[in-house]
Parts: sequence; structure tokens; C-alpha cells
Amino acid sequence: MAQRSFVVRNLNDLLIFDWDGTLADSTVAIVDALRLASHDLNLPEPSDQASRDIIGLELFVGLKVLFGDIDADLLQAVAERYKHHYNVRSADIRLFDGVEAALPALAEDGFMLAVASGKGRRGLMRAIEQAEFTDLMLATRSSDDCFSKPHPQMLEEIMDELGVTSERTLMVGDTTFDLQMAQNAGVASLAVSYGAQTEHALIPHKPLACFDNFATLHAWLRTNA
Repeated sequence: MAQRSFVVRNLNDLLIFDWDGTLADSTVAIVDALRLASHDLNLPEPSDQASRDIIGLELFVGLKVLFGDIDADLLQAVAERYKHHYNVRSADIRLFDGVEAALPALAEDGFMLAVASGKGRRGLMRAIEQAEFTDLMLATRSSDDCFSKPHPQMLEEIMDELGVTSERTLMVGDTTFDLQMAQNAGVASLAVSYGAQTEHALIPHKPLACFDNFATLHAWLRTNA
């Protein structure tokens, strides 16, 4: 891996991004996979909004929220059918407009970049490799490594690994779970409303700002972070 030297910044050294709905335009694929999994197992079809509202949680935690008190074998079956339907669509998932160019530019500006995702480890690394961001992401945490969001463990471990304090870290996400995780870790946050959840849902969790496209988020980071 190529070595990079980092410029000391005035405010934030470390940017931690959620993946689904923040960097990758995967919300529709997730919602569709949940709907198809419910059909496969004759479960009530969740609404699109209900499915959006669990994005960011560890898979089994989210499925319990979505489908209620189902037994362990059925829960496992739903998870397997969801993974099947999602993986069928995963090769077609693209980054949001501007992400591909922005992340290398942010790294050149001196930011350390990391990912904290509700995806499993295998799926997260596959997505990062597909995006050709392996060398950019200095640390990653998934739902296989840590407690589910909004527990702060993902952020705490990334900060410890990279030697950055909470005061110099910024979390960027598209769900209330991302913003609550940041609050629980004592980290400032930015929200994006182009992913799973709306600005109305995100603003009560006190992000520094909320953006409806990645280009304006990138511009804010370069000016203010």
C-alpha cells in the first residue's frame, strides 16, 4: 500500500463515513431485498419506509425491528434470503455522484478517511474493493466487528486505531443511528438526506449541517472541516 503523509488541519483530522446511503446509492437495493425476502418466507411485506428506517443497524437487529418476535430459525432464513437478493443486485450499486472524485481529493487535502458501517465485514470489504477505495480507507469497522449502531464502539475503535481524539473526528451518515452513534462517542456529525432517511428525521439529532447531495457535502468539508 502506498504511504501518504498527512497535513495537520485546524479542526478535523479524521472523517468517518457510513457506507450504504452515504457513499453508495444502495437504499433501493436494500429495500427491494427485504421485500423479496419477506415474500420468499410468506411474511408480511414491510413498507418501504419501515425498511429504510432499519438501514444502518446490524442485520439481525434490523430484522427483529422489522418483523417482530419471530423464532431464531425463521430469523436466520430471512437473513439468508435477504443476503441472496441483495448480492444479486450488489454489482449494479454505484457510488453517489461526486464520491469517486471527492474521496481521493479529501485524502490529498490531508484528511484521514475511515468507514463505520452496519454491513457485515465481507460485504463491506467487497463494496470498498469494488469502489477501488481500499487504499483510501485507513480503518474500517463493520457489524461483524462491533456492537450495532448506535453503540459508539465502531467510532471509538477507529479513533483508537488511528490515534485521533473525538474532538478532531467527524462522522458523516444518512440515518439517525449514525448521528446517535456520533453523539454517544462524543463526536460531531454531518447528515445527508439523499440516502435512507429524511432531513426531518435527521435534524433532531443535531448534526452540524445536513446536505441533499454529495457535492455540497464535499464543498462544506473542504471549507469548514
